[in-house]
Amino acid sequence: MFIQDKHWNMIPNKRLAKYLAIREVPSLVYEAVNLEGVAMTLPEIQTILDGITVGGHKISDQNMVINQADTWKLIFKLIDENKFGFKKNIALELHKTAGKEEAFEWGVFRSGNVFISGSDYEPPPPEKLDEIWLKTELEIDSIFDVYDKAISAFLKMARIQFFWDVNKRMGRFMMNGILLNEGYPIINVPVKRQLEFNKLMLEFYSSNNMEAMNMFLRSCINDKIIANFK
Repeated sequence: MFIQDKHWNMIPNKRLAKYLAIREVPSLVYEAVNLEGVAMTLPEIQTILDGITVGGHKISDQNMVINQADTWKLIFKLIDENKFGFKKNIALELHKTAGKEEAFEWGVFRSGNVFISGSDYEPPPPEKLDEIWLKTELEIDSIFDVYDKAISAFLKMARIQFFWDVNKRMGRFMMNGILLNEGYPIINVPVKRQLEFNKLMLEFYSSNNMEAMNMFLRSCINDKIIANFK
């Protein structure tokens, strides 16, 4: 899918990849909630993660922050126990934490139809989701390049919309879980590139062509991080 170059000839290091991701959790949570339209500063995020409430924000927004951080902890735990994989039970377990009190239902595939704002594309009906997931698992498992594999997992989950809500975040969790499990640096989409991200995602929903989003997501990894894996 992606034209390889020497820039991506990284040497996997599972311990280092996890260490760097753990250090980045406050930033990961900050970028994720701001991409969802929840305006919080990084210091506010860090304060909430320290167990202290922040004035001027809705309880639901603060719960989103906590859910994000707890989901990352769960990913690290699953990887440490060699239990992580692109599997339905893992996705449901993560969504049970990531979507708690936010989605209409959490920890299960959606039971109704959903729509994507700004796009004419319509996700498949709920009765087809189990069949589609099995097909998606096979497709993801067949991809050789780890970044193509991880990015495809995110994009397919975002487009199919397996859950009532938290679909893009879930896709990014599964994407980064795949990368960490293979010993590669994660992808963190910066909020300063939100407009570009949203535009490319809408184009992807309509076309189902992953190339532009693949290039974009790879560009979100800092070159200094990549240098650690040479």
